[in-house]
Amino acid sequence: MGRAILIERERDRTRVAILEDGVLVEFYVEGDGGRRLAGNIYKGRVENVLPGMQAAFVDIGLDRNAYLYVADAAPCVGGEDEAAQRSGGRHQNAEELPIEQFVRTGEDIIVQIIKEPVGTKGARVTRQITLPGRFLVLLPGSDYIAISNRISSENERERLKKLVAGLRIEGTGFIVRTAGEGRTEEEFREDARQLGEAWEHIQSQARKVKAPALLHRDTGLVYRVLRDSLLPDISEITVDSPEEEREVSALLETFAPELKGKVTLQRVNGMSLFEARGIEEQLRRALARKVWLKNGAYIVFDHTEAMTVVDVNTGRYTGSTSLAETIFRTNTEAAREIARQLRLRDVGGIIVIDFIDMANQSHRDSVLTILEEELKKDRTKSTIVGLTGLGLVEMTRNKRRQSLIETLTNPCAHCNGSGRSRI
Repeated sequence: MGRAILIERERDRTRVAILEDGVLVEFYVEGDGGRRLAGNIYKGRVENVLPGMQAAFVDIGLDRNAYLYVADAAPCVGGEDEAAQRSGGRHQNAEELPIEQFVRTGEDIIVQIIKEPVGTKGARVTRQITLPGRFLVLLPGSDYIAISNRISSENERERLKKLVAGLRIEGTGFIVRTAGEGRTEEEFREDARQLGEAWEHIQSQARKVKAPALLHRDTGLVYRVLRDSLLPDISEITVDSPEEEREVSALLETFAPELKGKVTLQRVNGMSLFEARGIEEQLRRALARKVWLKNGAYIVFDHTEAMTVVDVNTGRYTGSTSLAETIFRTNTEAAREIARQLRLRDVGGIIVIDFIDMANQSHRDSVLTILEEELKKDRTKSTIVGLTGLGLVEMTRNKRRQSLIETLTNPCAHCNGSGRSRI
């Protein structure tokens, strides 16, 4: 069945679901009056610098000042620095240097939101600006070229590196996105031209306006999803209104005309598109604490301020050969489902997984390998630290926006937040 994108527009919000073989793996929602902030670029003013926290707070015109950590305040470094390439162009020793070396109180700086404000916390910002296009990500202030890790062919990586090297101008770098694999020089040149013009406009605005001010708003939800998710294996793009069909077709005409024929309009009497395709039921399960596996075992998600804890249980599954095999099969199926749930729920931060204890080392290695392979399908970076002495799997997943449960639920007013109620 491949990958499918479903777009449903309601009166005051747009919802997008991405499916793989009919199973929901990513979900996005954006209200017409409350677009996301991550990716926006601002001219801000440094309000105060806190050496004891190695951070600064920057007024960018929002309700709360934004948080700038020392590693995000450091300028990019050159492309010959291999350590910098591994870290996205940042100084590897930035955290060891005083924050005052990079910013000072009262200074105007250009920053980009990399993490949405959540609760009482303001947005997190960086001076490492990134402007994503269809095939490239422009890196102002850098001079190195990086290739997406998902492009595995060494010959293709070398071709892309040489091709893009001829496009960059002094003081800018590029990351070649996964969608750039196999693309022509003309396609990259046009992408680079559009990104260069966008950055020039941002710089021009910054010279004209007084801080705090918005310089660049990230694109809308539908545009972002189409830009970031249109890989060759997309088999279907389904919308629920003629207006949305025209908008999606126009966007595809710009950067993926070969996919226009895959856009379809689906309407079901008395039901929404998501109801008809089973998305609502899958969302309901994604908000549940307990997730049942096909074999009768289950996993449990518990969210705390510090981390997310995932527990694996055999449940109704009793196996058929031996206890070790029953545990192994439960853990392997759980590893696949945990990776999907982390991606769907958009869980970020520290994650601890309590698989059922396995005495066999080869079984432990296999389960970790399966988890790692499944996580590679996720566009958000995650890192598996390994097994603790108690047999727990420690990992982290980047957090850039609110999780699914934070997006679709509110803290319960009757129990002071120890439970949650559906919006």
